[in-house]
Amino acid sequence: MAITAAMVKSLREITGAGIMDSKRALEEADGDEKTAIEFLREKGLASAAKRAGRATSEGVIESYIHSGNRVGALVQLSSETDFVARTDEFSQLAKELAMQVAAMNPKFVDRDSVPEDADEVSDDELLMEQAYIRDPGQTIGDLVKAMAAKTGENVHVGRFARYELGE
Repeated sequence: MAITAAMVKSLREITGAGIMDSKRALEEADGDEKTAIEFLREKGLASAAKRAGRATSEGVIESYIHSGNRVGALVQLSSETDFVARTDEFSQLAKELAMQVAAMNPKFVDRDSVPEDADEVSDDELLMEQAYIRDPGQTIGDLVKAMAAKTGENVHVGRFARYELGE
């Protein structure tokens, strides 16, 4: 199947992938957009795993205060460069993570952050394993990995804090 510029443009708008990556994914998927999206996602996750060890000394601290001013959250989202940390998409992800923390009250970022002396911890208590409140088909870990794949940098949640009146 011939891959058209319109097909590449459509895939790029959906995924944020580069022109050549989008074209290769469509060629690999014989023009099927859904298969190409999956191909790009897997490619992004594989390259994100390679970047996982790189230092993330830049980023943002984002806050969210729920209506009624009774619950609030702070989240530290880190990246490798300030160029990525200043993008609107990065800030939006940080805001979504703060909202997730306020709504779902996780106890730890991920399994690696659980103290050794802690009792058994369920996936619902781990931010990165929780279902995303806006799309339960995705986890928070999926969102962070997608941002890493899109930016080409190591992106991770450093820490968070949640406050609720009466606690």
